[in-house]
This record gives sequence, C-alpha cells and structure tokens, in this order.
Amino acid sequence: MVVLNRRAFIAVTAAGVVAPTVIAAKEQESSRMDWMTMSLEARNLAFNNVAHVGPEFARQKTEEWAAASKALRAQRPNHLDLAYAQAERTKWDLYPATDPKAPCYVHIHGGYWQRGSKEIFACMAEGVLAPAASLSQITKELRTALDWFAAQAGARGIAGPVILSGWSAGGHLTALLLDHPRVAAGLAISGVFELAPLRDSPHVNDKVKLTEAEIETLSPMRLPGVNKALSIAYGTGELPAMIASSRDFHAYRAQAHLPGDLIPVVKTNHFTILDELRLPNSSLTRAVLQLAGEWAD
Repeated sequence: MVVLNRRAFIAVTAAGVVAPTVIAAKEQESSRMDWMTMSLEARNLAFNNVAHVGPEFARQKTEEWAAASKALRAQRPNHLDLAYAQAERTKWDLYPATDPKAPCYVHIHGGYWQRGSKEIFACMAEGVLAPAASLSQITKELRTALDWFAAQAGARGIAGPVILSGWSAGGHLTALLLDHPRVAAGLAISGVFELAPLRDSPHVNDKVKLTEAEIETLSPMRLPGVNKALSIAYGTGELPAMIASSRDFHAYRAQAHLPGDLIPVVKTNHFTILDELRLPNSSLTRAVLQLAGEWAD
C-alpha cells in the first residue's frame, strides 16, 4: 500500500485494535442466513474468502501486495521493525510525515488472525498470529502495541491523532480497539463482527480455536459501542455472509446513534477492496481523509 501523503498524512504499519456504549449483548448471527439449519460445509464456505475468489487469484493479489510492500519498505527504511514487546512478531513499521502533528493512519492486516505479516501488507503492524496465540492474546498484544505507540511515537515524529484501519480479521480488531485512548476514529474493512458463526468454520477455527468466552467478549456485535467515528466498508462482490456482517454491525451501532458511514465499494471482492487504499481518489481513501479531516487543525 502506498503512503497516504495528502494533507501531510502519516502512514504507519500496526497490528491490532479493540472496541465499542449501550446495547444489550446477545448472540446475533447474520440476519440473512439460518445457521442452525446450514450444513457444516455450508457454514465453512460462508466465510471462506479464498475459496470464493479462487486460490490462484488470492495468491496473485498477495504477491502484488508483497512486492509493493517490499518497495515501500526499501524507500522508507528509517523506522522499521521497532519492537513494542518481546515476542518475535511484536514489531512496528512507522512512516512519519513531514508534519509531526499530522493525523496518523494505522492499518491492521487480515488473515483470520493466523496468516499474514507487515512484510506483505507494509502499512500494517505485525502481531502474534494464531495458533501460536489465542485471539485473546492477539488482542492483548495489539493493545500493547498501541500503548507503545502512545508513549514512543512522538519521539519518532508522529504526534497527531490516530485513524485506525483494518481489513478482514483486522477489520474485526479495528472495531475492538476503537476504545483505545490513542485512537481517534476507525475504518473497518470487510470484517467479521459476530464470531459465533466461525466456531463452525473449520478453515478458521481449526487453528484459531475460539472459546465460548472469546465469542462472548470479543464479538463487537455483543459489546457496547464506543462513541467514536467508525466507518464500515465492504465489497459488493463479497460473500453474502461477509456483506451481512458489515451491514449488520453498522445497523447495530446506528441503533445507539454512534457515528460512522456504511461504505459499499462497488465491483470489489474481499481481496480487490484492499487495493482501493492505494488509489488517491477511491471511496476508502476519501473515507480515511474525511476521518482525519475531522481532527485537522
């Protein structure tokens, strides 16, 4: 992903984030699917984004992102691999702008909490990945990352408000970490905000091993909403379950009159939607700049 430099914007790579004030918690599964009557195979395919677009297409997109990330890291090598904790993957890549007080864009990569790295996605921080860590541990690591950022980023030329963003599993983590004091606003892209359906999805849960307690405490759909702007985006070519996840979560927050737009990105799937962040005039780039503009001097 390219550095977002409009309005002296700062691009940063980060890993993780937590979330939302008001509505009663209950198991809310996608309003468009009857999970109780679906077969195990159907449940598994409902959230299998690689199968939906095809493994070869997913591989090609990942290789494109990795090549672009390699080039960016070579161009901006001064603040890479900054450790915020002791584990192997707990490192930041930072890309400060000229103005230290410019808003800071922090992105969390996807991969169903078990795949991916900042070397592939560039502007995303790398946290502990399952199965080496539980989702609870991953979330804790990402809070630690933001704590480190709050304490250390100013000395590295980044002092402006943080606009947190994440894609796929990172979209879920963006919603979770919206409540961190250093985060001003968020953009959740193609996330899963109710974890219960993934309990019956082997391609996810064979490795993530969600517990009932994690489903209850780490599903943004079951948590009170944070009163910060959170825009929620999805591709119109995504799986129906993924589309419903974003739409249902936006409706859930809207019930509590919490701020944030719903952004359907036309003619994109779960993978091509991420390319929108590399285009200066795309709907996602404009959304990030709008969130940042609300905090501009």
